[in-house]
Amino acid sequence: MSEEKHHHFFHQHKKDEEEQPAGGYSEAVAAGESEYERYKKEEKEHKHKQHLGEAGAIAAGAFALYEKHEAKKDPEHAHRHKITEEIAATAAVGAGGYAFHEHHEKKKDHKDAEDASGEKKHHHLFG
Repeated sequence: MSEEKHHHFFHQHKKDEEEQPAGGYSEAVAAGESEYERYKKEEKEHKHKQHLGEAGAIAAGAFALYEKHEAKKDPEHAHRHKITEEIAATAAVGAGGYAFHEHHEKKKDHKDAEDASGEKKHHHLFG
């Protein structure tokens, strides 16, 4: 390999080209999108991802309960069903964690959008 090319998995990058991330702030500014609109758009994306995480947690949890039932119902293959149940339960916890993470990203973007718009901040007694 020569100095001017770097291979990263399936992509080739030339050293002399300036790399900029796709999307993000620079693209939003170039499109004339205000900072407030950008934060609101990100908040909407995080809300969508949060709902997907919640749906995944529900589906994986339901599958874990089904496998638990199958382990009791089919004693001949109980060990297999117990292993599958544990995997599904782990997936449910992971999906729940992802939904929790996206919820906090959504809250952060909502706060940033309020700051960018110049709205008066709400002062609550407990939060």
